[in-house]
Amino acid sequence: MADRDHPQDQVQHHSLTDPESFWGHQAEQLHWHKKPSAVLKRTTKKLEQSGAEHDHWEWFPDGEISTCYNCVDRHVLAGRGDDPAILYDSPVTATKGRLTYGKLLDEVATFAAVLRQEGVNKGDVVLVYMPMVPATLVGILAIGRLGAIHAVVFGGFAPAALAQRIEASRPVAILTASCGIDGNKPPVAYRSYIEEAVRLSAWKPPRIIIWQRHELSWHPVRKTDGERNWQNLVKSARGRGLRADCVPVKSTDGLYIIYTSGTTGLPKGVLREAGGHAVGLHLSVSYLFGIHGPGDVMGCFSDIGWVVSHSYTLYGPLLAGAATVLYEGKPVATPDAGAFWRLVDEYRINAVFTAPTALRAIRKDDPDNAAIAAVGARGGLRSLRAIFLAGERSEPALVTMYAGLLAKYGDRAGARVIDNWWSSESGSPISGIALVPHAGRDRAANIRDVPPLEIKPGSAGKAMPGFDVRTIDDDGNEVPRGTMGNIVLGLPLAPTAFRTLWEDEERFYRGYLKRFGGRWLDTGDAGWVDDRGYIHIMARSDDLINVAAHRLSTGALEQAITSHPRVTEACVVGIPDDLKGQLPFAFVATTTDPTDTAENNNQLLAEIQTLVRTQVGPIATLGGVIYGRGMIPKTRSGKTLRRVLRDLLENAVHGELETKTVAVPSTVEDAAVVDVARDKIREYFAVHGAARHRAIDARAKL
Repeated sequence: MADRDHPQDQVQHHSLTDPESFWGHQAEQLHWHKKPSAVLKRTTKKLEQSGAEHDHWEWFPDGEISTCYNCVDRHVLAGRGDDPAILYDSPVTATKGRLTYGKLLDEVATFAAVLRQEGVNKGDVVLVYMPMVPATLVGILAIGRLGAIHAVVFGGFAPAALAQRIEASRPVAILTASCGIDGNKPPVAYRSYIEEAVRLSAWKPPRIIIWQRHELSWHPVRKTDGERNWQNLVKSARGRGLRADCVPVKSTDGLYIIYTSGTTGLPKGVLREAGGHAVGLHLSVSYLFGIHGPGDVMGCFSDIGWVVSHSYTLYGPLLAGAATVLYEGKPVATPDAGAFWRLVDEYRINAVFTAPTALRAIRKDDPDNAAIAAVGARGGLRSLRAIFLAGERSEPALVTMYAGLLAKYGDRAGARVIDNWWSSESGSPISGIALVPHAGRDRAANIRDVPPLEIKPGSAGKAMPGFDVRTIDDDGNEVPRGTMGNIVLGLPLAPTAFRTLWEDEERFYRGYLKRFGGRWLDTGDAGWVDDRGYIHIMARSDDLINVAAHRLSTGALEQAITSHPRVTEACVVGIPDDLKGQLPFAFVATTTDPTDTAENNNQLLAEIQTLVRTQVGPIATLGGVIYGRGMIPKTRSGKTLRRVLRDLLENAVHGELETKTVAVPSTVEDAAVVDVARDKIREYFAVHGAARHRAIDARAKL
C-alpha cells in the first residue's frame, strides 16, 4: 500500500481539504449545550497597537460547551458511574486510590460549590499550584465546571517564577497543597513559596485554598489572609448538601492558561479554548493513542503542570470515558527502574506516554533491562499497545531498543514505540503515527484491516489531523522534501491549538506570525519533511550550528553519538571557533564501566568521531567531548537546556567562566547540575586550553 493510500494519509488529507466536514463530524461525538451552527469561521484581525493584520479563525464560533460535563457527567448519565476514572499510585507516600466516575462527579460538583462560595465565577481565573494528587484533578475540573479558567503552574516553582504568573493571570484564588514530594526527597513545603510569590506580585489573590497533606501540614491556616482549609470547606459544603451544576461557555472562551517555559523574558500565557480543545483532544486520544473508552487505561507519566499531562493525564482519557493513572513518582528511584513496568502490570495500562528522558534514566539505571524482562516474562506487559514519547527528540537507538523489548513482551497485536512532536501552543501532537488509523471506526476492525504506518526511528511520524506542516527557508520560501529548514504550520491551526496569548495579541503576532509575514506560524523548530511525509525535528532553530557555512543540527549529531552502544545520552552545542565560526562540542554520558581509562576514552572518542563523520559528514567532526554523568541540565519537563551549556562554553573560550554568570531558567529541574557542568568544563579547559577552540582546526587535533 502506497503511503498516500494509507488511512492515516487519507484522514490527514480530509482534515486539510475539507476541515468543515471533518471537524464537524468530530464535534458530533461530544455533548453541546448549544450546538454550533458553523464549524470554522475565517477572518482577518487588525492589531490596535501596531496596525498589523493577520489571518484569524474561530472553531465552532457560536457553540456552547462544558468540558467538565463531557469529561464526567455524560459518562455517569450513560450508566458508567461505576467505571474507574482515576487510578492514583504514589510510591513516595505509599498510597493508592481509585475514583470511579460517579465518585469523581460527586467530588467535583461539591468542590465547585465550594469555589463558588469562595467567590469564583464564570470567566474568573484560578491558579493551580499543586502536586500529583487526585485533589488536583478534582480542583481543575471544578474550576471548569463553573465556567472559570485555570492557570496551571508546576508545583514547586520558585517564588519569582510563580509571582510572574500570578501577576500575569490575576487569579481570584490559588489552589495549592501543604507540600509536594519530588521523588525520594523530603517533602517540599509550598507555604514559603506561595507567601514570597504573593509578596513579590502586584496582584494579591483574595483566596488561597490549601489541600492539607499528612506528610507536611500547613499550620496555622490564617483566615484573615484569605487562607482556607480545602478539606474543611468540602466537609461543610457536603453537610449542607451544596453542589454546583455545569456552566456552559462559548466554544471560543478560555478553558485554561498554560505558561511556556521560555528561558528569557516574561512567560507567555498560551490560552486554550473550550470547544476546539474538547473536539480535537477527543479525536487524538482515540486516533493516535488508541484509548477509546470503558476498559481502556492511559498512563501519562508527566506532571500536571505541563501540557502533556493536562492533555493525557486529565482531559483526554476522561473525554473518552477511559481510566487514567495518576502517578506521583519518578521513572527511577521510587523505588527503582522497574516503576513504569510495575504500573503497566498492576493497572493493565494500554498506552504509556512519557519523555525520552525517562527512558534514558531507566536505561542508565538498568542497562541490562532486567526490570522490564522480569515483568514481561510473567506476561505483565501484555496489555501495553504502545509507548509514546514526546517533549524532546527521541534518538533512534532509544526507540529501537524499547521497540525490541515491546515486540517481545508487549501486546501480541504488535506493541510499538511511537515518537510524536508537539508543544504547549499546539495542545495535542502535531505529528505521530496513529495507533488506530481509521478515525472514528471500530478499533478491532482497524487493527485487523489496516496496520498503522511504519515507524521510522529518528522521525516524529506524520502530521496529525488539522496540522499543515511545511519546511521553509529563512526568506519564507518552501524548500524541497528532505531539505533542512524552518518547520512552520499553515493557518488555521488544528482546533486544540492556541489562537492567541493571554491578553497579549501583539506578542502572539510578533512571536509566532511576524517572522514569515503572517503566512505561516513559526514553531521555532528546525528539521525537514522527507519524501514520504515523515517529519524530522532536529533542533530548535537557534540550536543549529553554523560550521564553515554548513548548518548542522544538534539532533543529527546527537543521533550519531548515541548510536554508540556505550553512550546513554549526549548533548551537542556550538563552541566559538575563529576559523569555522563554530564547532560542535559534545557532552556525553556513558554506561558505567569500571575498566575506563584515558586510553579507553580515547578509543571511545575515535569511535564516536567515526560515527559522526559517517552519519553526518566530515564537516561535523566534533571539536571536543566532555564525559560524565549528571552534567546535562534539563527542565522539569525533560527538555535539555542546551543554551546553558552553550553559554558556559562560550564563557570558557573567552576566559570568563569564573567571572561571568549564566542565566539558569526557573524551569530547571536541578540547578546543581549546572555546577557539575561548570566543573567539567573547567577541568576540560585546564587540560586543553581555550586557544584550541578559538583558532585551531579541531579535526587535525583529534
